Amino acid sequence: MDESTTAGRHYPDRPFVGVGAVVWHGGRFLLIKRGKPPRRGQWSIPGGGQELGESLEEAAIREVREETGLRVKIVGLVDAVDSISRDAGGRVNFHMTLIDYCAVAETDAAVAGSDAADVGWFGLEDLAGLALWSETERIIRESRSLLDKG
Repeated sequence: MDESTTAGRHYPDRPFVGVGAVVWHGGRFLLIKRGKPPRRGQWSIPGGGQELGESLEEAAIREVREETGLRVKIVGLVDAVDSISRDAGGRVNFHMTLIDYCAVAETDAAVAGSDAADVGWFGLEDLAGLALWSETERIIRESRSLLDKG
């Protein structure tokens, strides 16, 4: 997603669909440091916009591969989250519906690609120090529970 695409998402007439995956390998989860807006410079779950004709799972797998180089297997759906911001007058200036999956990677050889400035593997004990959006932290914890059940 480039700057012009992101800019075109302000004051939308409908929500945009974003799909991501909490990727696990060896008891650790993968985050990307966003290289572009929104949330540039922040750690995030790998993901991005769903493309026309693409299933949600296909989008999650593609986005993880584009941003990290990893091939993953989807374990299950974690949750859907709305990311909505409003301007001072109360008008919606951004609305993204985020669909998050739990996935496992074949390897931990992730590299930053496309929208990612960096990648990193973390443990649940690292969550407090990552300054994540509260919903991102919740999704990571819920994905671990889903993984443990599977």
